[in-house]
Amino acid sequence: MQIFQNINLASLLDTLVSLTAAFILGGLIGLERQYRQRTAGLRTNVLVALGSAVFVDMANRMGGHEGAVHVVAYVVSGVGFLGAGVIMREEGNVRGINTAATLWGSAAVGAAAGADLILEAIMATIFVLAANTLLRPIVNTINRKPLDVPSVEVTNTLHLIVEGAHQKLVLAQVTSMLELSRYPTHDLEVRPFNEDEIEIEATLAATSVDGNELDALVARLSALPAVKQVFWSPSTTD
Repeated sequence: MQIFQNINLASLLDTLVSLTAAFILGGLIGLERQYRQRTAGLRTNVLVALGSAVFVDMANRMGGHEGAVHVVAYVVSGVGFLGAGVIMREEGNVRGINTAATLWGSAAVGAAAGADLILEAIMATIFVLAANTLLRPIVNTINRKPLDVPSVEVTNTLHLIVEGAHQKLVLAQVTSMLELSRYPTHDLEVRPFNEDEIEIEATLAATSVDGNELDALVARLSALPAVKQVFWSPSTTD
């Protein structure tokens, strides 16, 4: 029977090493994603790495290096569709691009492991982890810098409805709280809302914000006596 003819202990051991490497390395990438509670976490990254390794290893056994090369190309395109599934557009912000790119990296790690390039797979894992950890503080620092250019794609605006009689006091408090939270204003507008109230619109200088931090800031601003309503919203420009 063909099933018994295909059993090759040496090849089976080679496959075991490849899949074990893909499992461990995909797990390391997935742990970092799971820790940050991203859409694609530990299991997803492990499965992507394992799946890529299985396909490439199988192609390597059946069709040699040439067959493996063709399968790698299909893995790249296939993971692209998978990555598109974790990208979401939410209130003007596009989220999940980094997670999708990480899945792509996990697939590359798995493909390298499946092709018996274990050291290359380890190196790729190190670089993927470095991109998601070591570069994060640099990105946050850059995104917190105010950019006075019309090409900024995303702006975040804080809206407050305030009693008109306390306009100056609230403006000073808002500016101070934003500065302390490291979200200085790029622009500040005050307009009438009704007979007794005004609307303060504070456009943040930062092009990237932490939603949880802004939600906490909104809660603190809502507690001010003269503030009737507070909310923040992102917007995009073409």
